[in-house]
Amino acid sequence: MERYAAHALEAMATGLLRAAGCGAEEAALVAAHLVGANLAGHDSHGVGMLPAYVDHLRRGLYVADRTPEVVRDAGAVIVVDAQRGMGQHMARRALDHGLARAKEQGACVVALRESAHVGRIGAYAEYCAAHGLASAHFVNVVDHAPIVAPFGGGDARFVTNPFCAALPDPDGAGALLDMATSTIALGKARVAHNRGEPVPDGALLDRDGRPTSDPEALVERHEGALTAFGGHKGSGLAVICELFAGALSGGRTSQPEHARHGSILNNMVSVLMDPDAFGDAAAIAHEARAFGAYVKASPAAPGVDAVCLPGDPETASRRERAARGVPVEPRTLEQIREAAVAVGLAAADIDRWLGG
Repeated sequence: MERYAAHALEAMATGLLRAAGCGAEEAALVAAHLVGANLAGHDSHGVGMLPAYVDHLRRGLYVADRTPEVVRDAGAVIVVDAQRGMGQHMARRALDHGLARAKEQGACVVALRESAHVGRIGAYAEYCAAHGLASAHFVNVVDHAPIVAPFGGGDARFVTNPFCAALPDPDGAGALLDMATSTIALGKARVAHNRGEPVPDGALLDRDGRPTSDPEALVERHEGALTAFGGHKGSGLAVICELFAGALSGGRTSQPEHARHGSILNNMVSVLMDPDAFGDAAAIAHEARAFGAYVKASPAAPGVDAVCLPGDPETASRRERAARGVPVEPRTLEQIREAAVAVGLAAADIDRWLGG
C-alpha cells in the first residue's frame, strides 16, 4: 500500500472538489478536513469519501458553496439549516455562530440540520477546544437506508449516529471522545472491503440477521446491517443521538415517513460550554490533567502497551503519519480516479497531484 504526504493528498482532494463544483475556499476546507481524518487514523472519514462526495454533487444531492441559513436564534439556542451544503463548510460556519454566543453567555446550543456529510466529528470538538470551549456533539445520519440494527434486532433501523465530547486544555491536547454508536463505522467496513479484509467478529449481520465478518454484501449491495457497540448500551445511545440530532434539531430521523435519496446527510446538535462560566478555567484544566494522569498510571493489562485516554490514539497516528505519510489502498485510489474522470479530469491528474 502506497503512502502519500498530507500536502499531496490535500492538493489532490482540493483539485477534485474544485472540478466537481466547489469554490476554492470550500474545496480547501473540505480537503483539509478529510486529510486530517486520515492523519488521525480514521481512514473511514478521509479521502476515501471523495467518490461519494463527487457523486452526490453531480446528482444534485449535495450543493456546492451553499450559505447556511440561521432559521432560529433564541439566544442560547441557534438553529442553522445547511440546505444540503457541503458538510465540513456548513458545520464550521454553524459552530462559528455558537462560539461567539458561548463566549458571551457561557454556553450555547447549535443545531445544524440537513447538512451534507460533516465528516469526522472529532474535528469539531477540536475546533471548539482550540477556541477554549468544552463541547458535546450528537449526530444522526439520514437520506439513505438504515445500516445499523438495534440491540436484539435482525435488520437495520438507524445509521452509525456518532457522539463526541471534549474538554479544552490550555497546555496541550485534552481528552477527546469521538465514536460511532455502531461497533464499527460504515467507512471502516468500506476500508476493510477495499483491502480484502474481514471486519471484526460481532460487528456485522448478514441479510438474514446472522453474524458475519464479510463486508462485501453490506458495502456492494447494501445487504445486512452493522451492530450497535456494547449491546443495549450502544443501541440506547444511538437512539438518543437520533432523537437529539434528528428530532430536537427540527431535522429528521431515519423513520420511513421521510424520503431517502441515497446520499449521506447529517443533523448535529452541539452543546458549547465556556469553562470560565463554570469557575476557574485553570483549575478545571488542572483537575482534568490530574485525573488523566491518574487513569494512565494504571498498570497495563497483559498484551497492552499502555493505558490510553480518548484522543491518545489519534495523537499517536498524527505523529506517525506526518513522518511516514498516509497509507491509501489501491482500490480507494482507483475509485478516486474514476470520480475524477466523471467530472472531466483525467485519471493522470490524480497521480500528478499525488506526485506520481
